[in-house]
Amino acid sequence: MANTRSTTLIAILYGGFMAGTIDIGVASLINGINPLIILRAIASGLLGKAAFQGGLPVSLLGLGLQWAMSLLIAAIFVFAARQLTWLNRRWVSAGVLYGVVVFAVMEYVVVPLSAAWPKPHFTTPSFIENLLAMMLFGLIVAFFARGYSE
Repeated sequence: MANTRSTTLIAILYGGFMAGTIDIGVASLINGINPLIILRAIASGLLGKAAFQGGLPVSLLGLGLQWAMSLLIAAIFVFAARQLTWLNRRWVSAGVLYGVVVFAVMEYVVVPLSAAWPKPHFTTPSFIENLLAMMLFGLIVAFFARGYSE
């Protein structure tokens, strides 16, 4: 039982931290801006426009929020994969599909309900880029869930 808890925790931590950190880098590349600005954009979900007037402390808040969300997202998948073993057997397709679900929830529920500024406007390229980024996120989470599910 302790070994199961340990492997579950490892899967959540590795999947969440790796996917969350890579997601920051991908967002920086997609938008062509400094990762510290990406982190302030994340912090703007709580602070609104004022997040962009902050410095390193606000960026660190954004990092904490990013990692907290990433760990939660990873935990949901890992616990689901413990119950639905096909998520581990077909981890590539499950991860990509999970990324699509995460994208939809973030794009159409979380961000609109947050104080994030500026509110993103729809463009086809940004939609595709962000969808692909979340598919990668889901793939990373599924990889670690699979690797630590035995």
